[in-house]
Amino acid sequence: MWTVSSWSRYATGGMLVAMTSEKLPEWVPASGLQLHLSGIHFDAIRLRGVRGEAVLHHLATLTDGDPGPVVREIAGARWTYFLLAPGASQDFDWPPGAKCFGPAARDQYVGIPAAHGNTYPLSWRCGAPEAGDFVDAELLNGVVTAQLAPEE
Repeated sequence: MWTVSSWSRYATGGMLVAMTSEKLPEWVPASGLQLHLSGIHFDAIRLRGVRGEAVLHHLATLTDGDPGPVVREIAGARWTYFLLAPGASQDFDWPPGAKCFGPAARDQYVGIPAAHGNTYPLSWRCGAPEAGDFVDAELLNGVVTAQLAPEE
């Protein structure tokens, strides 16, 4: 699915036509929200509230502001979902407090908002992803482990 990122005048007739510069993954809906089964198009790591925000802040710092696709729920428990490449979550041990939604999980769905428009209560924390864009699983695991693992 293509999204509109800029406008230009069509050479004849003065019509406005959309010029596209980014390609959204097929699993990002055109409008509203959609539930997607984890492990198919992506895996997800879910963190609650301020812990999720703290991990995102640290991850964004380490990636020059581009941590990859992250979905935020702004109601209830204020979950943060970090979207990984399909199957990537199973390569790591995730500490308590980090819920893994991956291929081994059965019947676990993640809500995905559209790139633009009213998607309450979900939103893209760092902008909608481009096709093939995912959070670096190894880097995320290191940040999550450092922030959530009990000290010995």
